Amino acid sequence: MQKGIDYIGISASYVCHDGKGNYLMNKRSTKCRDEHGCWDFGGGSVEFGDTIEETLKKELKEEYCVEKFTSKFLGYNESFRNIEGKKSHWIHFCFLVEVDSNEVKNGEPEKFEELGWFTLNDLPKPLHSNIKGELKQFWNQLPFNT
Repeated sequence: MQKGIDYIGISASYVCHDGKGNYLMNKRSTKCRDEHGCWDFGGGSVEFGDTIEETLKKELKEEYCVEKFTSKFLGYNESFRNIEGKKSHWIHFCFLVEVDSNEVKNGEPEKFEELGWFTLNDLPKPLHSNIKGELKQFWNQLPFNT
Protein backbone atom coordinates (compact mmCIF):
# COMPACT_ATOMS: atom_id res chain seq x y z
CA MET A 1 0.00 0.00 0.00
CA GLN A 2 1.25 3.49 -0.90
CA LYS A 3 0.92 6.56 1.31
CA GLY A 4 -1.14 9.26 -0.28
CA ILE A 5 -2.55 6.90 -2.91
CA ASP A 6 -4.09 3.91 -1.13
CA TYR A 7 -4.78 6.00 1.97
CA ILE A 8 -4.36 9.65 2.98
CA GLY A 9 -0.73 10.55 3.58
CA ILE A 10 0.23 12.78 6.50
CA SER A 11 3.37 14.92 6.44
CA ALA A 12 5.26 17.51 8.43
CA SER A 13 6.34 20.15 5.92
CA TYR A 14 8.37 23.25 6.50
CA VAL A 15 9.49 26.53 5.07
CA CYS A 16 13.01 27.23 6.35
CA HIS A 17 14.48 30.73 6.46
CA ASP A 18 17.62 32.31 7.86
CA GLY A 19 16.00 35.32 9.57
CA LYS A 20 17.50 37.62 6.93
CA GLY A 21 15.02 37.15 4.09
CA ASN A 22 16.46 34.02 2.50
CA TYR A 23 14.49 30.78 2.15
CA LEU A 24 16.03 27.33 1.83
CA MET A 25 14.91 25.04 -0.98
CA ASN A 26 16.00 21.70 -2.41
CA LYS A 27 15.96 20.48 -5.99
CA ARG A 28 14.40 17.01 -6.11
CA SER A 29 16.34 14.19 -7.80
CA THR A 30 15.02 11.10 -9.53
CA LYS A 31 15.29 9.27 -6.19
CA CYS A 32 12.37 11.34 -4.79
CA ARG A 33 8.82 10.01 -4.88
CA ASP A 34 7.72 12.44 -7.60
CA GLU A 35 8.22 15.83 -9.27
CA HIS A 36 11.87 15.23 -10.14
CA GLY A 37 13.84 18.39 -10.93
CA CYS A 38 11.37 20.61 -9.06
CA TRP A 39 12.30 22.89 -6.17
CA ASP A 40 10.68 22.25 -2.79
CA PHE A 41 10.93 23.59 0.75
CA GLY A 42 11.11 20.25 2.57
CA GLY A 43 9.27 17.80 4.74
CA GLY A 44 8.50 14.17 5.19
CA SER A 45 5.76 11.71 5.93
CA VAL A 46 4.73 10.90 9.47
CA GLU A 47 5.57 7.31 10.37
CA PHE A 48 3.25 5.23 12.54
CA GLY A 49 3.91 6.04 16.21
CA ASP A 50 5.73 9.33 15.53
CA THR A 51 4.25 12.69 16.43
CA ILE A 52 4.19 15.63 14.04
CA GLU A 53 6.85 17.38 16.16
CA GLU A 54 9.09 14.29 16.16
CA THR A 55 8.73 14.07 12.39
CA LEU A 56 9.63 17.74 11.99
CA LYS A 57 12.83 17.29 14.04
CA LYS A 58 13.74 14.04 12.28
CA GLU A 59 13.23 15.45 8.78
CA LEU A 60 15.17 18.67 9.46
CA LYS A 61 18.08 16.61 10.75
CA GLU A 62 17.96 14.11 7.87
CA GLU A 63 17.43 16.59 5.03
CA TYR A 64 19.39 19.65 6.17
CA CYS A 65 21.57 18.36 9.07
CA VAL A 66 19.91 20.92 11.35
CA GLU A 67 19.31 20.21 15.03
CA LYS A 68 18.95 23.76 16.42
CA PHE A 69 15.99 25.72 15.10
CA THR A 70 12.91 27.64 16.11
CA SER A 71 9.57 26.76 14.63
CA LYS A 72 6.06 28.12 14.43
CA PHE A 73 3.05 26.10 13.30
CA LEU A 74 1.51 27.83 10.28
CA GLY A 75 -1.48 25.53 9.81
CA TYR A 76 -2.35 22.64 7.58
CA ASN A 77 -3.08 22.29 3.92
CA GLU A 78 -4.21 19.48 1.69
CA SER A 79 -2.93 18.47 -1.69
CA PHE A 80 -4.89 16.55 -4.28
CA ARG A 81 -2.76 15.58 -7.24
CA ASN A 82 -2.60 13.06 -10.04
CA ILE A 83 0.69 11.14 -10.00
CA GLU A 84 1.31 8.88 -12.97
CA GLY A 85 -2.43 8.40 -13.45
CA LYS A 86 -3.17 7.75 -9.77
CA LYS A 87 -5.06 10.15 -7.50
CA SER A 88 -3.05 11.35 -4.53
CA HIS A 89 -4.26 12.95 -1.26
CA TRP A 90 -1.97 14.35 1.43
CA ILE A 91 -2.52 16.43 4.55
CA HIS A 92 0.50 18.61 5.38
CA PHE A 93 1.13 20.11 8.82
CA CYS A 94 3.15 23.18 7.84
CA PHE A 95 5.79 24.94 9.92
CA LEU A 96 7.85 28.09 9.54
CA VAL A 97 11.37 27.21 10.68
CA GLU A 98 14.30 29.54 11.30
CA VAL A 99 17.72 27.95 10.97
CA ASP A 100 21.33 29.08 11.03
CA SER A 101 22.40 29.02 7.37
CA ASN A 102 25.96 28.12 8.42
CA GLU A 103 24.73 24.80 9.85
CA VAL A 104 22.72 23.71 6.81
CA LYS A 105 24.12 20.87 4.69
CA ASN A 106 22.63 18.54 2.13
CA GLY A 107 21.93 15.51 4.30
CA GLU A 108 20.33 13.56 1.46
CA PRO A 109 22.44 14.14 -1.66
CA GLU A 110 20.86 11.10 -3.29
CA LYS A 111 17.43 12.81 -3.05
CA PHE A 112 18.46 16.45 -3.53
CA GLU A 113 20.50 17.48 -6.54
CA GLU A 114 21.25 20.77 -4.81
CA LEU A 115 20.21 23.18 -2.07
CA GLY A 116 19.76 26.90 -2.54
CA TRP A 117 18.80 30.06 -0.69
CA PHE A 118 16.24 32.34 -2.36
CA THR A 119 14.08 35.34 -1.56
CA LEU A 120 10.33 34.92 -1.80
CA ASN A 121 10.26 37.28 -4.77
CA ASP A 122 12.92 35.33 -6.67
CA LEU A 123 12.16 31.62 -6.24
CA PRO A 124 13.71 29.09 -8.63
CA LYS A 125 11.78 27.20 -11.27
CA PRO A 126 10.22 24.78 -11.70
CA LEU A 127 8.54 24.70 -8.30
CA HIS A 128 6.96 21.61 -6.74
CA SER A 129 3.21 21.71 -7.38
CA ASN A 130 2.39 22.17 -3.67
CA ILE A 131 4.45 25.35 -3.29
CA LYS A 132 2.02 27.74 -4.98
CA GLY A 133 -0.82 26.70 -2.66
CA GLU A 134 1.37 26.85 0.45
CA LEU A 135 2.63 30.32 -0.41
CA LYS A 136 -0.89 31.58 -1.11
CA GLN A 137 -2.27 30.11 2.11
CA PHE A 138 0.55 31.18 4.43
CA TRP A 139 1.92 34.30 2.68
CA ASN A 140 0.87 36.72 5.44
CA GLN A 141 2.67 34.61 8.06
CA LEU A 142 6.00 34.49 6.23
CA PRO A 143 8.65 37.06 7.19
CA PHE A 144 10.19 39.14 4.41
CA ASN A 145 7.19 38.65 2.10
CA THR A 146 7.29 42.09 0.52
